[in-house]
Amino acid sequence: MRNYTTVTSFLLWGFSSFPELQNLLFIVILLSHVTILLANALIMAAIKLNKNLHTPMYFFLFALSFSETCTTMVILPRMLVDLLSENKAISLPECATQMFFFFGLGGNNCFILSAMSYDRYTAIHNPLHYPILMTQKICCQLIMASGVLGFSVSLCIVIIIFNLSFCNSNIIQHFFCDIEPVVSLACNYTFYQKMILLAFTAFVLVGSFILIMVSYVFIVTVVVKLPSAKGRYKTFSTCSAHFTVVFIHYGFACFVYLRPKNSDSFRDDTLLAVTYTVLTPLLNPIIYSLRNKDMQTALRKDLGNVIKIFPKMINKRSQKI
Repeated sequence: MRNYTTVTSFLLWGFSSFPELQNLLFIVILLSHVTILLANALIMAAIKLNKNLHTPMYFFLFALSFSETCTTMVILPRMLVDLLSENKAISLPECATQMFFFFGLGGNNCFILSAMSYDRYTAIHNPLHYPILMTQKICCQLIMASGVLGFSVSLCIVIIIFNLSFCNSNIIQHFFCDIEPVVSLACNYTFYQKMILLAFTAFVLVGSFILIMVSYVFIVTVVVKLPSAKGRYKTFSTCSAHFTVVFIHYGFACFVYLRPKNSDSFRDDTLLAVTYTVLTPLLNPIIYSLRNKDMQTALRKDLGNVIKIFPKMINKRSQKI
């Protein structure tokens, strides 16, 4: 197949359409980025340091926090640099790499959420056999399967997109290399390729969402049979944080990637994309912290230990002096 590519680099136009908002956006996104890193680091540290959190549910939460931290690192540092820089160029290999890791990690997040829903169903439906059904080995296999599926789909998407010929323009109407803004620049993008990309996207979003909903249907059928209202409330409360995160994650992702688009919608999508690249990773650790008593207890304990250590370190240094 002949290669008609004349474009060797792209320009991430992104927030250039909103010059009056760039300084404000830089401050907001920088603070959000630091908060995301700190919040997820605290959650991972709390899970690692507290033995009572060494359970499958928190193992998956650790993996999700790590994956979301990596996802933000793929997008936000570059976004912050572009908000201050006049040179917003990104080469084709850099663009392909960013897209591969963003969608690979995004797919990984979706399948980890599916694994978490299966874990909750297993814990509620088979509490006696739960330690046998959800061993550390099985948890690791589910995490590995999530990563393999997510990055395999991402690789297929990237191969399809970057085998296209880009000869219309080199200006991406977005702050990162997203699917639609990039393929809109191709001069040989066909309906057949569009359907294949839509199928891959739907496989990740719809496929993983169906798995989650099936798990929750079974959870509900088990919970409604519990004799006491207190037991039903307690059981549902163990799933509330996960369900809230699923609702936010899939609500934004499905609206952005599964609805019909045209080039006129890219400007609005740029602002909308901030919600799922900044707001969602920011809310997830907050939700899991606020709606989980075990996590709150672990965080308070770890923060208390840190506060106790600082005076001792200061005293030791003063004695040496």
